Amino acid sequence: MFRQLKQAILATLVLTLLCGLAYPLAMTGLAGFLFPKQAHGSLIDKDGKVIGSTLIGQSFVAPQYFHGRPSATTDSDPNDSTKQVPAPYNAASSNASNAAPTAKSLVADVGDRVAALKAENPDAQLPIPVDLVTTSASGLDPHISPAAALYQLPRVAKARGVAETDLTRLVATFTEPRSLGVLGEARVNVLDLNLALDREFPAR
Repeated sequence: MFRQLKQAILATLVLTLLCGLAYPLAMTGLAGFLFPKQAHGSLIDKDGKVIGSTLIGQSFVAPQYFHGRPSATTDSDPNDSTKQVPAPYNAASSNASNAAPTAKSLVADVGDRVAALKAENPDAQLPIPVDLVTTSASGLDPHISPAAALYQLPRVAKARGVAETDLTRLVATFTEPRSLGVLGEARVNVLDLNLALDREFPAR
């Protein structure tokens, strides 16, 4: 019995060292060597400062910028730790609204977002894309559909004083195709697009 116990303990120690230490360290080192940018969070620098990540969305509300998808993430209420308050794109609290399609709260939220989009972009001729009025499963989605970007062209063009055709070209440049040609849908990274927007068409 003692011999079997010794073998079990030895096997546990060896497997712990191999699977819990050696393998993770090897994969971390290999990832850092082969994919340094991705391994460190796909961070984006501007003027020597980290301003975000291509993997996590940000809240853009100014009219001269393209807006991202709504976020349902929350954070603790600073005035009452037992309550939660909206905190868009809070990476420490990734979640969705989990509301069913027939939920009154979801219907009300979508209605409010539709009204807000029409008010801030009255010259839009395209239908409102669904990803501009619904949250993603993570609440951190950094992308919008090309249709969502094109819908916002009149507002951004007016705020920047540029032609919509110039912005259409910019959106096309930053539209990413389906992964491997078949996975997912075409998408636009909002942060990348807005950074290019500032470079090519500085706001007045």
